[in-house]
Amino acid sequence: MSELDVATLQRRLADFAAARNWQPYHTPKNLVAALSVEASELVEIFQWLTPEESARVMDDAERAHRVRDEVADVLAYLLQFCEVLGVDPLAALAAKIDRNELRFPAPGGS
Repeated sequence: MSELDVATLQRRLADFAAARNWQPYHTPKNLVAALSVEASELVEIFQWLTPEESARVMDDAERAHRVRDEVADVLAYLLQFCEVLGVDPLAALAAKIDRNELRFPAPGGS
């Protein structure tokens, strides 16, 4: 892979799905459901940890591996979902941050 950027990753995901004839299953409904499942699998890793244990989760090699895998799964489904609906995820995030900065001004009025 030449460069890590959203468009390149989306293209790789689309190519992967196309090579396996999975596009018919990649509807917005199915992708958002899969995203929810993967996010829940990420939550499961932390479910019964104390706040202190959760802050140190990456110190355990097996848990760190699981966290990275679930983060990758969440991001993969989110990028595929955005691709199918024509949403630019970086532009959506930037716009949301702009709205939140207006909605929740920092103390001190800077």
